[in-house]
Amino acid sequence: MEIMDNWHDWKKTLGKAVDLGETVGMSEKTITNLSEKVGTYLSNHVHPHNDEEKLLKEMWDAADEEERKILAKIVVKIVDK
Repeated sequence: MEIMDNWHDWKKTLGKAVDLGETVGMSEKTITNLSEKVGTYLSNHVHPHNDEEKLLKEMWDAADEEERKILAKIVVKIVDK
């Protein structure tokens, strides 16, 4: 996945997706739930391409369900600047 090659491009793309969700009226909870599903998918199916993604995957894999929800919320906050 070309988008996954650059951390800043990935954050920008995810930020646009969050902005779109907000524009169409998605709640913060819904956006966070979707972010958690994306995180699980990426952790299970996409090899990390840079140090940031490797760290994020390591944290995701070590986290329990509640911690993953918190991590997903934090990622949404990071990209929604």
